[in-house]
Amino acid sequence: MLIGAAIAAALSLATVGRLAGLGASYPTGTPELVRDLVFADQPDGSVRITDAGTGKIVEVATGEQGFLRGTLRGFARERRRDGADLAAPFRLTGWTDKRLTLEDPATGRHTDIEAFGSANAAVFVRLLTEPERSPP
Repeated sequence: MLIGAAIAAALSLATVGRLAGLGASYPTGTPELVRDLVFADQPDGSVRITDAGTGKIVEVATGEQGFLRGTLRGFARERRRDGADLAAPFRLTGWTDKRLTLEDPATGRHTDIEAFGSANAAVFVRLLTEPERSPP
């Protein structure tokens, strides 16, 4: 019974903290690099990533891409829950304080990518800095 009470207390505190915005902070720097990206699942299982401004391909992510796919699944789940446009672009921002954020303007959700470690952040850094390619 004590363990159940501890779990309930932890869940309650986490919920209150999330609703109050505690623990979530926006970067203190200024945007250094910003790119609006559209992520689209392809029939072969890959994810086509295009620059929303130019319509040109940034990357086609193939294989598992666990962190990228997991992050996008969480954002897509919130879009479906809120009834937001599933095809709307996301905003990827590199800040002068060395933070990297992915924001969904359609729902207002954002996440600090660098908080998941440098290997995971490198996936999104590449998307921020990769030159565009013309569509095939």
